[in-house]
Amino acid sequence: MHRLRSKSAVHRFRLAAILLCLQLILIPLTGYLLIHSLVIDDRELTLIALGLLLLMLLIQILRYLISGKTHCPLCMTPVLAARGCAKHRQSRPLFGSHRLRVALAVIFRNSFRCPYCHEPTVLEVRGNYRY
Repeated sequence: MHRLRSKSAVHRFRLAAILLCLQLILIPLTGYLLIHSLVIDDRELTLIALGLLLLMLLIQILRYLISGKTHCPLCMTPVLAARGCAKHRQSRPLFGSHRLRVALAVIFRNSFRCPYCHEPTVLEVRGNYRY
């Protein structure tokens, strides 16, 4: 079981996972709200939907910046970033997304299995042991 190098790496993983899940929730919500507000011709609801659209754009930019630094401690591949790398043959997606499986594991289990090298990692800071 691998561990991360620093406390800031643990915080980056958690923040990137929360931003990914938040974005996946906001996409259908914003789409529904925008279509609903245009159908019933409610100007205030349209402005709220456009504000949520702007919030989604901000979340996307933050997630892009943060998730690029969420490296697996073994293979050093960013596990929460969109890469075109080949996945491990035993790695399974959740609803078609390997990143979603990693993000939910980070949030709920405090550990994850890298989709590229398939090695487990705990979100803890490793000790400075010298053997």
